[in-house]
Amino acid sequence: MPPNTTATSGDKPGKSGRKKGRKVRLVVLVLVLAIVGGVAYGAYWSISTVRASFPQTKGSLTLKGLSGPVTVKRDGYGIPQIYASSDADLFMAQGYVQAQDRFYEMDVRRHMTSGRLSEMFGKGQVKNDEFLRTLGWDRVAKQEYDSKLSDSTKKYLDAYSEGVNAYLQGKDGKDISLEYAALGFVNDYKPERWTPVDSVSWLKAMAWDLRGNMQDEIDRALMTSRLDQQQIKDLYPDYPYSRNKAIVQEGQYEELAGAFQQGGATSGSGTSTGTGGSGTSTGTGGSGTSSGTGSALTSQLAGLYNVLDDVPTAVGVNGQGIGSNSWVVAGKNTITGKPLLANDPHLSASLPSVWYQMGLHCTTVSSKCQYDVTGYTFAGMPGVIIGHNADIAWGMTNSGVDVTDLYLEKLSGDGYMYDGQSKPFTSREETIKVAGGASKKIVVRQTADGMPLLSDRDDELVQVGKKASVNTAAPDRGDGYGVALKWTALEPGTTMDAVFALDKASDWTGFRDAAAKFDVPSQNLIYADTKNHIGYTLPGRIPTRSAGDDGSVPAPGWDSKYRWTGYIKQDALPYEYDPKRGYIVTANQAVVDKDKYPYTLTTDWGYGTRSQRITDLIESKIKDGGKISTDDMRQMQLDNSSEIAKLLVPRLLKINLDDKDVRQAQKLLEGWDYTQDADSAAAAYFNSVWRNILKLAFGNKLPKELRVKGQCLWVPRIDGTGPVDDDSKVRECGERAADQAQPDGGDRWFEVVRNLMDKPDSDWWKTPAGAGDRPKADNMDQLFQRAMIDARWELTAKLGKDIDTWSWGRLHRLFLKNQTLGTDGPAVVQYVLNRGPWKLSGGEATVNATGWNAAGGYGVVWVPSMRMVVNLDDLDKSKWINLTGASGHAFSAHYTDQTGKWADGELLPWSFSDDAVGKSTGDTLVLKP
Repeated sequence: MPPNTTATSGDKPGKSGRKKGRKVRLVVLVLVLAIVGGVAYGAYWSISTVRASFPQTKGSLTLKGLSGPVTVKRDGYGIPQIYASSDADLFMAQGYVQAQDRFYEMDVRRHMTSGRLSEMFGKGQVKNDEFLRTLGWDRVAKQEYDSKLSDSTKKYLDAYSEGVNAYLQGKDGKDISLEYAALGFVNDYKPERWTPVDSVSWLKAMAWDLRGNMQDEIDRALMTSRLDQQQIKDLYPDYPYSRNKAIVQEGQYEELAGAFQQGGATSGSGTSTGTGGSGTSTGTGGSGTSSGTGSALTSQLAGLYNVLDDVPTAVGVNGQGIGSNSWVVAGKNTITGKPLLANDPHLSASLPSVWYQMGLHCTTVSSKCQYDVTGYTFAGMPGVIIGHNADIAWGMTNSGVDVTDLYLEKLSGDGYMYDGQSKPFTSREETIKVAGGASKKIVVRQTADGMPLLSDRDDELVQVGKKASVNTAAPDRGDGYGVALKWTALEPGTTMDAVFALDKASDWTGFRDAAAKFDVPSQNLIYADTKNHIGYTLPGRIPTRSAGDDGSVPAPGWDSKYRWTGYIKQDALPYEYDPKRGYIVTANQAVVDKDKYPYTLTTDWGYGTRSQRITDLIESKIKDGGKISTDDMRQMQLDNSSEIAKLLVPRLLKINLDDKDVRQAQKLLEGWDYTQDADSAAAAYFNSVWRNILKLAFGNKLPKELRVKGQCLWVPRIDGTGPVDDDSKVRECGERAADQAQPDGGDRWFEVVRNLMDKPDSDWWKTPAGAGDRPKADNMDQLFQRAMIDARWELTAKLGKDIDTWSWGRLHRLFLKNQTLGTDGPAVVQYVLNRGPWKLSGGEATVNATGWNAAGGYGVVWVPSMRMVVNLDDLDKSKWINLTGASGHAFSAHYTDQTGKWADGELLPWSFSDDAVGKSTGDTLVLKP
């Protein structure tokens, strides 16, 4: 299948076109499986497998357990709208329908969350399973189901599971999905029944990928091996409150006196550090470990990072620059006179998309059947996560609050030291079953307050206490130190209750009550209703820490004063309702100004580039009484403007260049409007210059643990061996995956460079001469000149010498990969399951955040995983789009049928009312009791 031929059209396919396309796909599949499994058997088996796994979407079928008939209406994109007369029937049907489209994806997810990937994919997943068993997501999920969730929520989870299992009844793997058929060549794996805990566990995976500043906490500690405290501070500048506005500007919080839920704390959590930036807390200051943590600790944290990097992402890469956009505009500023609400979460690109679009409708809303809601959910979970009902709409972005801390634990025999006494670890034995191999047993240890010892999962981590440099207050090394994790999601919570409460909330009070249950992960929640109100609230279980500990670096676990002191009460968290300005923007920026809130929420906000750009776009529309339309909201989501280009290009145009070819490239920037369209040559050249500026000024000076794996440099010795003269160098290669390396080019790096432009002679701008005739740099302009030269020849190598053929989209491409066999399966299977590439507009820290990692290359790493605009005046005029399609079946017409329109920035009609759904319905299936 040639690239760009499988999913470029989002138009509703006609019957003849669908049959023709399916026939071609079947021929390709026959050829593929003939190679894998033998010509005769492959041809027969492949056609029957593909047809058998497609869902029935027309006619009727019997579903044991229903109390009444349920109707499933699918539109031309296969998006289902379910109609039932009881809550239990509604969620049972949801389970059945999601399993029809996405069961393989659901099955992989539950094996990930329970640390059982090895049962499906063999010994290559054992390390991941060890780590995930250590975290114990499924164990916590079971505690939630058993003791925390409401009876109604458990009823819905049970009904959902019944629906999934009704779909599985009597089916072999090959009847469910092509991937099971492929697995059958090497594994006799059989899908198991679904359980309610499988659904709840998915919330833990979501929380893990949105866990906050854990990566920054590790990176700052790793930097100490090569950078001093001031240099680290340079790379983690303070949040620019005066330039990029916080979310809450006119809002409030309540009950500040005694605002802690546990621990009896009487002070804020390190209020001297404020709530933004990390300039006062970089390195290891205030953590009880010395500023020179030593090579052993560096090695240990690098080992931890390697473990984390191998864990499959659930909903997104966790890193600086990744986030989401959402904003809401009040009726006084819209054409309709009612609010408009937009949301586009930025997550890793996955196939199928992490999101599943659907509607859940009670035929009559009553106490027996309470739901009439539509939007985006996860396959494997009942309810709707983001969307709207008949009265309200809501969106989410990751708040980024700090809910994880790493602790250096002093090991003592079979226990650990705590306030001068030895305490025993609690432990449990876990057995990991391995497809095609022997099972493996591991022991998981955790502290008395439930922190798992992550260092048990990596050989390097065991060495932490042998050489780690700590201050004089630390206990003797003895048997060494370990690394433990404190994380709010390892405590049972009520987020699943929150999902159902949000789905049926009808006003601001109900929305706030529902949000209060959304404890993990903490999200920025925006709100609008049909009565012309807008709002924002920050929910979540957010820890408080003792003064002097801001959670920015690993803390000493042997000292109780560094343990969490409690949690901020929900009533003390910021919110905003009907602000006078008439809009609210959340895009992972600071929640509140540092001088307006007494508690530290994090030291690692996003730096507000996207949020301020959205704010500026809104302000430009509503000035002088202008009004915003639904399509204006869509156009804002597609804004490609590069804020770092606006800062740098005027300076770059002043650089004198002798080489006519480099000067030719420089001319591309003259008159450029800073928009990063896919066909823009100027955007291609500028982003290459930006990448080379970062590499020369910062990347080559970072420790190997942060640089791209396989990229090698000659660097000064820092390990104390060999000659000590300045000319002593050692070849050192990077160790981090390309999509997680630094400098990643996100808006933290925008702020770093902005600050250093006032210091043109800073040491950061100095770099030695490069290969060939690449000049050395002693100041900023010379480094910019070198970056422009390097960028010209980099793009010559990638795109050709003729700059007329250059375009940003040729560099900035999206490949969609099936998240299991599409990444690690045989090449021929990857060829069958994967799609792309698409040439994309947008870029890093733009509103249209098609993110790329500047250290690793130009390829798209994360994307707006969906886009939606809700019109509260007429809900049927709302719009939405998904990254891929409704189906997880590789040869379904709905596998990637939305991707082409998504890439072009289009939105689909989003039907809600009975009439609108009826008009858009293509297939109707009746589920009978």
